[in-house]
Amino acid sequence: MKKTILIAMLCVCAIGVSQEKMVSKSAKVIFEASVPSFEEVKAVNKNVTFVLNPATGEIASLALMKGFQFKVALMEEHFNENYIESDQYPKAVFKGKIEGFDLQSLSADAKDFIIKGKLQLHGKSRDINTAARISRSPSGVSISCNFSVNASDFNIEIPNLVKSKLSNKINIQVAAVLGSNRQ
Repeated sequence: MKKTILIAMLCVCAIGVSQEKMVSKSAKVIFEASVPSFEEVKAVNKNVTFVLNPATGEIASLALMKGFQFKVALMEEHFNENYIESDQYPKAVFKGKIEGFDLQSLSADAKDFIIKGKLQLHGKSRDINTAARISRSPSGVSISCNFSVNASDFNIEIPNLVKSKLSNKINIQVAAVLGSNRQ
């Protein structure tokens, strides 16, 4: 009887450990679509949710479009109303996997990994492959990456009037520090 209870307890503990995810609700995403000689077109969202399953290397991230803040309020208004249409498309979602991820191999020195997944934005989905720098930090795991997308790939139209002031190529930077969170 004692052995049965012990085995059952070990199974429950193993299931609990295997379901542990690492989470950040304050990951940061910066995007820039500036062109030389014109006003900077750049926004920051510091409230992005980012989840990592350390057992599988699977990741997911969600950014609310209205969370992006610009230096110029009018740019923010145009971004939400005319370009990204935040009321109709309120979020961007990324789901993917870190190739060859092994939590035990991480140290304070960042290692290079490849992240492959899909970005869903403005009603469209595109494959993303990017290099990421991942390390252990005192509070968990730090992940940072940079990649570019084209606004036209997501049916985001740039009017002719501002085409010379706004790049179709959007550079995106992501930074997250993830801590343990039992689900």
